[in-house]
Amino acid sequence: MAADSSDVRRSAFLLLMVAAVAIAAAKTVGAENVIEPSRYKAGPGGYGNEPDRKWPDTRPDPMPTFSSNDKSRWATVRSLIHERSFVIGKRTYPDPNDLTKYKDEGIVAEPGYKSLDIVMNPDTKEFYSSKPPLMATLVACEYWVLNRVFGWDIVKDRWLVIPAIVLTWNVLPFAIYLLLIGRLIDIYGKTDFGKLLAFAVAALGTFLLTFSGTLNNHLPAAYCVLFASYPLLRAIHENRDMTPRGYGICGFFAAFAATFELPSLCFFAALFLPLLVARPRNTLLFFVPCALLPFAALFATNYAAMGKLLPAYSEFGGPWYDFAGSHWAKRGTPAAKGIDFNEEPTTGYAFHLSFGHHGWFSLTPVWLLSLVGLAVMGIKSAPAVRRLFGAKKGTGWTLEMFAAMTLVVSVTVFCFYLTRTQSYNYGGNTSGPRWLFWLIPLWVLAIPPAADRLARSGVGRLLCALLLGFGVLSVFYPAWNPWRNPWLLQLMEYSGWVRY
Repeated sequence: MAADSSDVRRSAFLLLMVAAVAIAAAKTVGAENVIEPSRYKAGPGGYGNEPDRKWPDTRPDPMPTFSSNDKSRWATVRSLIHERSFVIGKRTYPDPNDLTKYKDEGIVAEPGYKSLDIVMNPDTKEFYSSKPPLMATLVACEYWVLNRVFGWDIVKDRWLVIPAIVLTWNVLPFAIYLLLIGRLIDIYGKTDFGKLLAFAVAALGTFLLTFSGTLNNHLPAAYCVLFASYPLLRAIHENRDMTPRGYGICGFFAAFAATFELPSLCFFAALFLPLLVARPRNTLLFFVPCALLPFAALFATNYAAMGKLLPAYSEFGGPWYDFAGSHWAKRGTPAAKGIDFNEEPTTGYAFHLSFGHHGWFSLTPVWLLSLVGLAVMGIKSAPAVRRLFGAKKGTGWTLEMFAAMTLVVSVTVFCFYLTRTQSYNYGGNTSGPRWLFWLIPLWVLAIPPAADRLARSGVGRLLCALLLGFGVLSVFYPAWNPWRNPWLLQLMEYSGWVRY
């Protein structure tokens, strides 16, 4: 007796999910910062464009951390538990009359925790992570449990503490993410091929898998975006209103996403306003109170850390960032080299962020299918938007409205980064457009409409497979460290097309 196609499809989903979660877990437990010869100056006889870094004279201590980004977060976690403070170091002056000579002390001065992502209070000369402190505070809560229950120390037992926490923050939620997104793909897709393609992309074809082995804010933000969308999309499919719990989940996770990625405030607003128009009572009673919790926690931890409500990012370009010896103080000087100090025109940045070396579409070309699906469904959303005020049942949303929302939010975020001329660095040394990663679940859900049409022919299915394949290449190219340049940028630099 032949197996039902739905059974085969769900079995394929299960196998892909297990494989993806296993890969994410392997990246986490096998994490180690590798010293790569290509990132150090070769000396006489080299290619002539090597960095100015000097190869270490002695063996560095092995560490399961990778970059300034995660090291500054781990420094805060360590300080919160062992020092009861957000301060991760301090600058002292041996001679108070000579401020050109100084000494940096504390966690951030240790080799395993040195980071570019720090700020210094110009009055107290104390160092803090430049990252919003809410995430580090939550991670510190888990470390407190590990420290008190098992006696693990983040310095001595770093190979236990750091992988255990990253598994909790990245891998376990990834499994839940795949389970939920698989359910949505299954109910909204029309063909087996379209559903399988979308889930294969979700499991193996996005940069969420690339960054699964390192502590970062991008993965939690993406997970929260899906968790916020799930009750709404289920209600749309079943043509009913969300339950009070659904409104609460939607509000909490939409706001929580914004605490990890500030630009996702536009996603929060795009969910909140239509719900408020169509269902004001449930939105005010359940969505809003749950949304206030993450926002209150964000402001509270900002104030507890630095005595101000706004995060350290608000001080960029000022004395908190541009202190002596700061990486960012190099701006405008001959020492300002590399992608962090990129000064290309806005048109060039827009191209590379979309179709160039850090391109949303060039590195993950299957998003072209999503774009078609979003555009087609978005055009069909106009009648539903007009009926929003008079919606008699359901949430007032339709699937077409959700697609239009995704497209509007995506364009808004893209334009937001085009206005930030001081941040035309693509996120530094990173294997993909990491500031856009939180949009990934929304674009995965837009794959089936276009894929369902292409599934009608062998050529269409082959095209979809090729688009998936190039995305998987981008995902797995930085095999040992996600904080490395994409293969497209390395190819362009090798060919002499660009040089940062």
